[in-house]
Order: sequence, then C-alpha cells, then structure tokens
Amino acid sequence: MSVFLIADITVTDDGWVPEYAANVHKIAERYGGKYLSRSGNITTMEGEPSDTTLIAVLQFPSAEALQGFAGDPEYKPYAKARQAGSVCRFQMIDDTDIAGTIPYLQCA
Repeated sequence: MSVFLIADITVTDDGWVPEYAANVHKIAERYGGKYLSRSGNITTMEGEPSDTTLIAVLQFPSAEALQGFAGDPEYKPYAKARQAGSVCRFQMIDDTDIAGTIPYLQCA
C-alpha cells in the first residue's frame, strides 16, 4: 500500500535549503520514494492562511519504506539542519478512502 509524506514547512533560516534540496531526493529514491511536488507556490483555498513557505508531497511504496528513509543515517544531518532552520510538520497518510465510496481507493 502506497503512503504519502506531506511536509509542511515554514523556513526560518534558509541556510539548510540548498544542500537539502540537492541531496535528499536521492536518499528518498533509495527507498522507492518519489517527489510528487516540492513547491512554494501555495494558495490558501479555504481557511486561514498559514506562514507555510514550502510544501512537499512524496510517495513511498509502503510505510516501512518511508520509515526507512526517515531513519536513514545519511538523512539524519539533513533532517537536523531542516529542523534547526524551520518549523515543520511531517504527516504520513495512506492511499485509502475512509468513507469507502471511491472505487479506485482501498476502503480504510
């Protein structure tokens, strides 16, 4: 079952961004991860706007693959730099439908 990582980031010090952007996607790829988007073009369609400056959406083949990426020793220094230079929230969701009414999604 595919899972998705939604990274909601407010950059507070952009010193970490160039190295992170140049290298982390290669680590994600080792775990079958694929960036679906990494964008700062954020438009609030509903609700209160946030201070978010970047949202990334990555797809992984499984929760174990995503956890492997997150725990990879090579990723740790990039994660630490990101955490020091931003306020971020990482969320994992799967590819299910909680209501069970969308035929191409698995029922939760």
